[in-house]
Amino acid sequence: MTDLLYSEEEEALRSAVRDLLADHCDAPGVIARTESAAPHDLAAWKALADGMGLAGLLVPEEKGGQGATHRETAVVMEELGRAVAPVPYLTSAVVATEALLACDADDLLAELASGRRIGALAVALNVPAGAAYQVVRHEGGALHGELTAIADAAVADVLLVPADDGGLYAVDADAVTITPQVSLDLTRPVAKVVLDGAPGRLLGDAEPAVRRALRSAAGLLASEQLGLAEWALTETVRYLKERKQFNRPVGGFQALKHRLAQLWLEVVNLRAAARNAADALANDPLGQETAVAVAVAQAYAAFVAVHAAEEALQLHAGIGMTWEHPIHLYLKRAKADAIAYGTAGAHREALAELVDLRAP
Repeated sequence: MTDLLYSEEEEALRSAVRDLLADHCDAPGVIARTESAAPHDLAAWKALADGMGLAGLLVPEEKGGQGATHRETAVVMEELGRAVAPVPYLTSAVVATEALLACDADDLLAELASGRRIGALAVALNVPAGAAYQVVRHEGGALHGELTAIADAAVADVLLVPADDGGLYAVDADAVTITPQVSLDLTRPVAKVVLDGAPGRLLGDAEPAVRRALRSAAGLLASEQLGLAEWALTETVRYLKERKQFNRPVGGFQALKHRLAQLWLEVVNLRAAARNAADALANDPLGQETAVAVAVAQAYAAFVAVHAAEEALQLHAGIGMTWEHPIHLYLKRAKADAIAYGTAGAHREALAELVDLRAP
C-alpha cells in the first residue's frame, strides 16, 4: 500500500530547506530582485545546489548525484513554492536533469547534479508531455532556429535543444542569443533563444527525453503549487486573527470562517494529489499509472493555487494590493503555473484518454 505521509527524513529536509530560504529569500529581497536586471537569486541557488546537494536529488549516486527520489524532490519543491524562490531548481534540477537521465550524457548530468552548471530544456514552458514542441534546424553540424518562452534560459549555462533530425543537442549558452520576454511571473522569467549556426553535441533521441522531462515537471509542479497554496492559507489565517473590525478579529466572522474552511479542504486534497504524483514518479516514472497520477494532480492543482492566492489577496484587503506585500508574487506564480507544462484542461483531456473516458 502506498504511503503518502512524509517520512522523518523528508520532514528534516523540509526544515533545512525552509531555514535556508528564510535566510536567502525573504519577501522584501525577492521583490527587490524582481525589479532589478537579475531576478534570479544565484546565491540561494548555490546554497541549495552546492551547499545542500539538492540539485542532484534525482541523479543516481554512481552518476554523481544524491540517489534520492521524486518524493524528496517534491518536498524541496513545496518549500520553493512557499517562498516563491527565484531559483532555476525546477528547470535545471528536474526538467533538464530528467531529460539527461533519458540520454547517455553522464558528464553533463554530473555537472548539473553538482550545481556547477545550470541546464534548461529548450521547450516552451506551456508545453505538456506528449504534445508537439518547437524544434530547430540541424544543418551541416550546426543548429539554426528560434525558440520562445524558454523558462530560466537567462541563467542557463547549457541548453538542451531538440532538432528536426529527432536528436537532443547540448548547446552552450554562450553560443546562442538569449533575449528576455515579458513574463507574468517575475520570479521565473522566460526568454527567446536564437540559434544562428550554434554548435551542438548530440545527447540522444529528443522525443522520449522531452516526454520524460515534461511529465516529471508537471508532477512535481503540483508540489510547488501546494507550497504556494499552503503559504497563502497560513498567511491569510494569521492576518485575519490579528486584523480587527468592530473591535473583534476579522477572522471571527462566520462568512470568512466558511471561506477559509473551504480553502483548507482544497489544500488538503491538493496535498494528497501532489504526494500521489510524486510517489508514482518515484516508483515508476514512465508507467501508465504514473501518467494518470500526474494528470489528476495537474487537473486540480492550478485551480487550488490560483484560488488560494486570490483569496489571500482579497482577504488581506488594502494591504494585499500593495507592491510591498508579497501576495502579488504568489498570485502571478500561481497564474503562470496554471499554464506551465499544460493547462488543467489539457491534463483533463490526457486523463480521459488514459482511462478511456473520452467525450462522445
